[in-house]
Amino acid sequence: MAFLEFRNVRVAGFSAGVPATIVSNLRGGGVISQDYSEEDFVKTTGVLERRYDETHTTSDLCYDAAERLISDLEWEKSEIDALIFVSQYADYIVPATACILQNRLHLSTECYAIDIPLGCSGWVYGLSSAVSLFQNGHIRKALLLCGDAKRRVPFNDPLFGHAGTATALEYQEGAEGFRFHFGTDGSGYDAIMIPDGGARNQITLESFKEEVIDGRRYNRLQTRMKGMDVFAFGISTAPKSVRKLAEHFGFDYQTADYYVFHQANMKMNNLIVKKLKLDEAKVPSCMYRFGNTSSASIPLTIVTQLKGKVEERSTKFVCCGFGVGLSWGTVAFATDHIVISDLVECK
Repeated sequence: MAFLEFRNVRVAGFSAGVPATIVSNLRGGGVISQDYSEEDFVKTTGVLERRYDETHTTSDLCYDAAERLISDLEWEKSEIDALIFVSQYADYIVPATACILQNRLHLSTECYAIDIPLGCSGWVYGLSSAVSLFQNGHIRKALLLCGDAKRRVPFNDPLFGHAGTATALEYQEGAEGFRFHFGTDGSGYDAIMIPDGGARNQITLESFKEEVIDGRRYNRLQTRMKGMDVFAFGISTAPKSVRKLAEHFGFDYQTADYYVFHQANMKMNNLIVKKLKLDEAKVPSCMYRFGNTSSASIPLTIVTQLKGKVEERSTKFVCCGFGVGLSWGTVAFATDHIVISDLVECK
């Protein structure tokens, strides 16, 4: 069973960067797909608008978020020992984007840097990888950078937005730390996928030919999704994972102050909340302003919805990411006197 626990490390802060360009899903076109009008889509998914441009890469948005957070924390860059970059959209196939960010942020050449190519569950997986580095006390400070931008998604797909986030972690002797539950079901690998462009199906002229899926045109280099399969997976897996985590580690998940879920769509998340019998006031959401931002969605929600509410007090969180892979992860942790930076709007 994929249960993990790590102590002696804490969250020091969160930040997020998004494109300044706002794209509304109520653009007056009337129809979003063969099944939805604009108004119906917004009502069902909860995505009124999103941030989207073709200028910024994921690493650009993560860089701006990291610079802001490092400044707000008053950290010395030479003290940052590790950088983990989580994204489905790296700058290049080779080299790892984490190496580029190490240099761009002027971190030490002794910095541990690695990429993790995960999507919706990526922040929780990346968090477990980052905090595991602290266990022998040699790593003292680390950055977890997560997000997706310049995505291979058609501009007219109204669900997905661009964002990059930074989570700062630091060693603290005696800190309660983090408890995790993870799962993977690779039989659903094709539920969310880009068919061509990897080693299995390399790019050919056929890759650029478009086909109509759910009323929108996609080529084989763009993300397509089996919506009902993903929906059924999310509403089943996320509540089970939260319950399994609480049962395994012997705590009552109902006592958390906030529950932050991957921002998939409003209908899905509302059903998860209902199944877990949670107080809706404790379940912040940012999808109406930013859409589905993949691995950025949990920290982006914390930055945009909880700033000014949690910094000066001890706060218990339960967070769950789920999606592409298919994969999922849930984490329970507490914060105390953290820094949450202002949202960075990148122009």
